[in-house]
Amino acid sequence: MKNHFLTALIALMFGFAGAGLWSATGLGNGQVRDYLVSNPDILPEMAEAYQQGQAKDRLAQVSDTVEDGFPGAVLGNPQGSKVLVKFTDYNCTYCRQSVAGVDQLIAADPDLKVVVREWPIFEGSEGPARMGLAAAKQGKYAAFYHAMFELGPPTAQTVEQAGQIAGLDMEAARTFAASQEASDALAQNISLASSLGFSGTPSWVAGGQVIEGLVPTARLAEALETEG
Repeated sequence: MKNHFLTALIALMFGFAGAGLWSATGLGNGQVRDYLVSNPDILPEMAEAYQQGQAKDRLAQVSDTVEDGFPGAVLGNPQGSKVLVKFTDYNCTYCRQSVAGVDQLIAADPDLKVVVREWPIFEGSEGPARMGLAAAKQGKYAAFYHAMFELGPPTAQTVEQAGQIAGLDMEAARTFAASQEASDALAQNISLASSLGFSGTPSWVAGGQVIEGLVPTARLAEALETEG
């Protein structure tokens, strides 16, 4: 499957490059092929440009939805006009490592709104994600989110502890965590992640760009300053 994908991608790149070079220089197909074979360093750039174009197309299809997260599941300024979307999992080491960088972005920009989308992709993550939504429902999401990551990989005990640290009404939180509303919110996050082509956490939407993985904070800050 991987080899078929690479073959198809290379074929596409040769096709696009061939058309571009032919129109720009008048080179024939054979000459274009020879040029590309002699300059293989441009292929990664072409692949990246192609992937970015595909990502923008996918984002355009869900742009009206992706920034409109579950009410209360927000860090920073809830009314901010600059929006960073984070797809996250409490069992994800890279998500935990990204917390400090996101906090730095928030501290540096009072207009930044961080929409957090709970995306439980690891085993044992759905329960904490549901409790995160329950915390958002009670207006105490940021405290729960930070406590969960500070306490390490989630367990039933750490989820309970994080809820207490956040000051949740635990009985109400457990009831909401088991609700259809929580199920629907997680289903939407899963659907959006799939639509955007994400393969893991953390994943981001920033400044009209789709970004995957643990990236430098400066990369996110740059994207937030570049709309479209």
